[in-house]
Amino acid sequence: MSDVSALVSKLSSLGLNQQAVEHAAVDTIDQWAEALASTSGVPAKYQLTKTLIFKPKQPKSEPIAPVLVVARSDSTTNAKTIGTQLKLKDLRFANDDVLSTIFKTQKGSVSPFALGNVPEENIGHVHVVVDKALLQTDAGLIALHPLQSAHTVFITGDTLQAFIKSISGLSSITEMDFSAEAAAAAPAEKKPAAPAKTAGEKKTTEEAIGSAKLGVEVTKSEDFSKWYQQVLTRSDMLSYYEEVSGCYIIRPSAFFVWEQIQQFFDAGIRALGVKNCYFPMFVSRKSLEREKDHVEGFAPEVAWVTRAGSSDLPEPVAIRPTSETVIYPYFAKWIRSHRDLPLKTNQWCSVVRWEFKNPQPFLRTREFLWQEGHCAHLTKEGAMTEVRDILTLYRRVYEELLAVPVVEGIKSENEKFAGGDATTTVEGFIPEAGRGIQGGTSHYLGQNFSKMFNIAVEDPKAVGDDKPKIHVHQTSWGLSTRTIGVMVMVHGDDKGLVMPPRVAETQVIIIPCGLTADTGADLRAKITDACLGVEARLKHAGVRADTDLRDGYTAGFKFNHWEMRGVPVRLEIGPKDLQKGSVLSVRRDNGEKASLAMESLESSLQLLLVNIQDQMLARARATMDSRIKTVLKWDDFVPALSSKCLVLIPWCERSVCEDQIKERSTRDVSGDEPEDDKAPSMGAKSLCLPFKQPTENPIVPGVTKCVQCGQDAKRYALFGRSY
Repeated sequence: MSDVSALVSKLSSLGLNQQAVEHAAVDTIDQWAEALASTSGVPAKYQLTKTLIFKPKQPKSEPIAPVLVVARSDSTTNAKTIGTQLKLKDLRFANDDVLSTIFKTQKGSVSPFALGNVPEENIGHVHVVVDKALLQTDAGLIALHPLQSAHTVFITGDTLQAFIKSISGLSSITEMDFSAEAAAAAPAEKKPAAPAKTAGEKKTTEEAIGSAKLGVEVTKSEDFSKWYQQVLTRSDMLSYYEEVSGCYIIRPSAFFVWEQIQQFFDAGIRALGVKNCYFPMFVSRKSLEREKDHVEGFAPEVAWVTRAGSSDLPEPVAIRPTSETVIYPYFAKWIRSHRDLPLKTNQWCSVVRWEFKNPQPFLRTREFLWQEGHCAHLTKEGAMTEVRDILTLYRRVYEELLAVPVVEGIKSENEKFAGGDATTTVEGFIPEAGRGIQGGTSHYLGQNFSKMFNIAVEDPKAVGDDKPKIHVHQTSWGLSTRTIGVMVMVHGDDKGLVMPPRVAETQVIIIPCGLTADTGADLRAKITDACLGVEARLKHAGVRADTDLRDGYTAGFKFNHWEMRGVPVRLEIGPKDLQKGSVLSVRRDNGEKASLAMESLESSLQLLLVNIQDQMLARARATMDSRIKTVLKWDDFVPALSSKCLVLIPWCERSVCEDQIKERSTRDVSGDEPEDDKAPSMGAKSLCLPFKQPTENPIVPGVTKCVQCGQDAKRYALFGRSY
């Protein structure tokens, strides 16, 4: 039953006494409430609902046994409690395949009426759970979507019950008192929850299939991982790619950030003489295995292509985890003489790294976008100069574009790039997690790969006819879409994204305000024209501006919508603003409001955006600096980590000592309990040896000792838990 009119006709025979109302299509319960509030023909009192579809954990040989739950929008529907009641294991929200193939519906339009679409062979396996609160005689009218989210019907609990019982073949129908379940689960000392409010009095905070919550349900401090995932998906930065786990869809607003990074970095490397190119994503086993340390470093992450159509390949082909072994055989062909040096190339591409413990959008994914530079130089000095030049560009990407402070340094022997001589890095810090994060790396490969691939030229300094060959000195360097995740984690708050102006797709959103149902057409047109006029002026001045003129949504709803997406500045224009010749500006980063004169709006906003960018960096830097603690004895090491800080320690730089630090810091936290392989490590590792060493308590050779082992310290090292 996919036709709305056919459904309404059936409901009429079961007790429906009014027609469905039509309104703007909605995706969330909040949007639904807003749409109904501005729609005519809606009853004075009604109760919004939510419909959830779960799928239990079950053997693949068994037919899918989905669970459809219909409840008040403000009822607490605990999946574990429902599963226990039905004797089903591990209920999870059903994916799009279940919605489309079994219920013939989609997210946003799910309702109990989808039961009428279930095929005969599936209906006997469906479990239905109904909130008892909807069936009470005093429950009043219930709002439900009749198969499409742009329509609403208002029915009684008796009509809902009659519809469900009319579904032929449906055998599992359970009524649950969710209010009683919630009260039983609450701590004994807490007072009972207040009676549920009506749709007009309260907005729900629970996400449901077909009713994704508009805002963030958890605070950044109480559940950082869940906060991060919700901010990314609900701000339209990213969607989960359900076909392959660990892969994600980068949506336009996030891809715009990557494009800004590309433009900035590309201009920087072109100024250094680097040229872009593109190499194939496939690499033969023979080439990949030519550099032993390199392939051992990446072996667990390599994805292999073994079949083409129905035929096995004679030799498996790897998908690049990085491109050294793809590119360097051709460097050997292209570099004939020292006059061909330096050779500087870069490619923008994706790579695949299959094995990892804990997938996180943008931070650790099976496929990600990046740039990778590969260069060849005659001398080590030339190569090292480039390594530091690139690292400076990486620092500028983070600090100048993303307003994220970083620490520049060199990696330890344990942490350097597999097969390289030295790895330099920019390290970020995620305050809420108290963890460091590698932001970008620039490697000096030495002559390791040039010897392996025979990339050599005659020594230009040699005399005589028989000039010896010298192997070139190589570099490689990469920066990925991890940058976007770091930016979100550092700046986001409990309302959603907070975008730095330089990378925000929309820098200014203009919203008409002060309009009501009684506002005349002439005044409404004047305000609309004023908004569009401001938008045009700002765009002409180089400001990325947009106007939200959507019908059916209140100004408050629009405020929340754009706050969730982190737009740096909101401009409000209403009747009083027109009279005063001004607009009201509201900053996303700190909520500060100011009245701006229309006549100088362009210059005022350009200055405001610069100030927001600078102040976001300053705040983030102050936070990071306050959370990097200098530790001079081991007893203070783990307590500093546990207070969500990074630590600077005098260190001997020995690999065995670093292993001991990780093992001791893990043991001191977890005792004898085994560490969870799927969770980020609780042990500390070296993040880098900062180029900028502390001036207070400097290292005194032969006197200053390593905090962990007591041997002579060489430099201060930055240690911490990390992603």
